[in-house]
Amino acid sequence: MIIDITEVQDINSFYRVESFKGVYGILWVLVPILTLVLGITIGVLVIVWLEREISAGLQQRIGPEYAGPLGVLQALADGTKLLFKENILPSRGDTRLFSIGPSIAVISILLSYSVIPFDYHLVLSDLNIGVFLWISVSSIAPIGLLMSGYGSNNKYSFLGGLRAAAQSINYEIPLTLCVLAISLLSNSLSTVDIVEAQSKYGFWGWNLWRQPIGFIVFLISSLAECERLPFDLPEAEEELVAGYQTEYSGIKFGLFYVASYLNLLVSSLFVTVLYLGGWNISISSPYILVAELFEINKAREVFGTTIGIFITLVKTYLFLFIPITIRWTLPRLRMDQLLNLGWKFLLPISLGNLLLTTSFQLLSL
Repeated sequence: MIIDITEVQDINSFYRVESFKGVYGILWVLVPILTLVLGITIGVLVIVWLEREISAGLQQRIGPEYAGPLGVLQALADGTKLLFKENILPSRGDTRLFSIGPSIAVISILLSYSVIPFDYHLVLSDLNIGVFLWISVSSIAPIGLLMSGYGSNNKYSFLGGLRAAAQSINYEIPLTLCVLAISLLSNSLSTVDIVEAQSKYGFWGWNLWRQPIGFIVFLISSLAECERLPFDLPEAEEELVAGYQTEYSGIKFGLFYVASYLNLLVSSLFVTVLYLGGWNISISSPYILVAELFEINKAREVFGTTIGIFITLVKTYLFLFIPITIRWTLPRLRMDQLLNLGWKFLLPISLGNLLLTTSFQLLSL
């Protein structure tokens, strides 16, 4: 059988094109994920710098000033130092659990970013159960902390892990009930739909005004979920040395450090999405007005997306002032006070808020 050379060349070129399409498809899937990871990394560095500057201002001291202009590279310098430090394993601990724990804590929080919309067209995956995915995935993080505490073979670490698990169970229930009330108002569990439902009435349509009790409960519960003061009992320095982080060093200690700020950022983003109207604002943007005037649809879409991202981030970072200020204002609670606050106060209040919201929704039908 004689095959023409041109036929062979055509077959080879076809296979090359198909393989190129496959590689292009894989790259096209990875680009938004890598962009989001890069954005999250920059966001965490900004939060660390902001916290140091705000805490310095509250305590009337200078704060970071040598690493880069205004000390903006201080967090990067700390991360580089931890990256090159020795990684020590406990001799009598469970090394597998000890090594896996920090990774589980970070990965579970990173997955939550997949359902956060920065604009109507800018969300990694707009799922019908977006907010519930965040709650379910974020509840995996304390399992990583418990594994780290148990694998360290240290009583302080184990106590810190147990506290983290107890605190997570305690405050996740009021948090979930507040999210349920929001989903009842929006008739959806999708984060994009929740933002769109708030945009109908402008500034006064934000869920902050429609759910003030739910907002306060959500704020307290999210602080407890992030283990921020006054709820930082899993890593209380005066009692537990450093809690579940006691035996860690090097990059694994750095992962816990990153996880805490990732959790703080994702909580602030969800406050923006659920209560502060997301990317919407009550006034029109001059860029969109110019685009409408000249009928530049492409420019309108690009400017709209850019401004949507900007508004979401501005709201998020303005809200971050609250947890950062609370950290340097309120003293730490005792463990019994923390559990009493969750079970005896926040749980009944969030249940009552959900029942009221359900009643109003039924009456409005």
